[in-house]
Amino acid sequence: MRCPYCATLENKVIDSRLSQGGEVIRRRRECEGCGRRYTTYERVEQALPLVVKKDGRRQPFDRDKILAGLRRSCAKRDISAEALERVVDNVQRAMVERGKPEVPSTFLGRMVLEQLEDLDAVAYVRFASVYREFQDVEEFVRELERLRTGADSEPPEELDGRGEPGEPEVRSDAGSDEGSDAGSDEGAPVDS
Repeated sequence: MRCPYCATLENKVIDSRLSQGGEVIRRRRECEGCGRRYTTYERVEQALPLVVKKDGRRQPFDRDKILAGLRRSCAKRDISAEALERVVDNVQRAMVERGKPEVPSTFLGRMVLEQLEDLDAVAYVRFASVYREFQDVEEFVRELERLRTGADSEPPEELDGRGEPGEPEVRSDAGSDEGSDAGSDEGAPVDS
């Protein structure tokens, strides 16, 4: 493991602990070059399904992208980094448990919203405003009222023949402009 301070490869592990319910190993390391300490994490690498975007493009699951969106939604809130990692872990676990080779991005967004609703109402509304593309103040007011009363906010989904939510409609021209919107996802919390 390369030292993040001096780039030396020589280091020693001074402490190892299980973290996040035994799913991650946290290691404290000390660089033998500069003597500074740093932390690394090990987790099992899983074969993750592809994420089907709203426009039909398929991308590998990117936990860092979801984590970045969560951090933006939780900015200046009293929410620990560990809590955000748990949210991403739960979303990733639910995605794998579906047992399908592809997962719609809307599934990921709904999972994040469910987790945030239990974690912090302000972060939830921030995330929902970007994920659901709120266009005016009235949409914020409706969502806040729904939170206050505990009503369900999303319209019921159409179920496929197996009793699961239907997959998103895929446009026939989905691959024609591949890569042309490289920076257009900027600011979107989750459309991994």
